[in-house]
Amino acid sequence: MTPLTPTHAHGLPLWRSLVLALAGAALITIGAKVQIPFWPVPMTLHTLAIFLVAAGLGPRLGLAAMMTYLGAGALGLPVFSGTPERGIGLAYMAGPTGGYLAGYLLATPLIGTLAQGRGWLGMASAMIAGLALVYAVGLAWLALFVSAPKLLGTGLTPFVLADLLKVALAATLVSAADRLKGRFA
Repeated sequence: MTPLTPTHAHGLPLWRSLVLALAGAALITIGAKVQIPFWPVPMTLHTLAIFLVAAGLGPRLGLAAMMTYLGAGALGLPVFSGTPERGIGLAYMAGPTGGYLAGYLLATPLIGTLAQGRGWLGMASAMIAGLALVYAVGLAWLALFVSAPKLLGTGLTPFVLADLLKVALAATLVSAADRLKGRFA
């Protein structure tokens, strides 16, 4: 790196930070679009991608990736799960799942911060803390659209098992990547 190269988060050149943020946003988009048959409801890999981006890139770059993803969605690009079929842009973001999107935004730097320098259990714990935040914000927003007796059955219980499996997978992948990075550094 030359003295004239602008740097950003973690001392990386600015161009590299931008590439990582765009790559993270692309991974989140792909995760939102992949749907896997699962019980009791089909699952996407949206949450898995967010766990990977947050823990893998850290709090600053993870947040930049998440903000890039949400910005693209706000502009009307079909990056969200179920788009364009269920709407696009700000209308989609203000809909029933908008709270989960806001929860992802808040959870990304939390996970990125708590996961830094941790082993598998620490990373999994960071992801569970982030997931709890996503559910809290998501359910609070969803309560504006769904009656109280149906809230947990609509916005929580069908997703918990799949999300816990995604925590285990993401913690395993990021831990393995950290070990590999340590061997080649």
